[in-house]
Amino acid sequence: MTAIFETIQDHLKTYPVVLYMKGTKKAPLCGFSSVVAQILTRLGVEFYDVNVLEDQEIRQGIKDFTNWPTIPQLYIQGEFIGGADIVREMYDSGELKVLLEGKGLI
Repeated sequence: MTAIFETIQDHLKTYPVVLYMKGTKKAPLCGFSSVVAQILTRLGVEFYDVNVLEDQEIRQGIKDFTNWPTIPQLYIQGEFIGGADIVREMYDSGELKVLLEGKGLI
């Protein structure tokens, strides 16, 4: 296992909800990252944001870790949920709220 995978696994073990994004939750730097951060904020979810633009190794490492080519990437209790489109669909259907409530995160 590479050092970057260890860093990612540490994030996922330490924080119940992790969003790998471009920018930060307070200052997103892409529309897709902004959408996911807004959804989580709207639901009242505390989440740890990782700005992939600050570290190229994390930016590529998270894509390799999940075999998912795009950013943002949302994880809930260590489980990869998906990117902006999936999170938006789950939010619109109510599935995301049910998932978070079921895990005691909201």
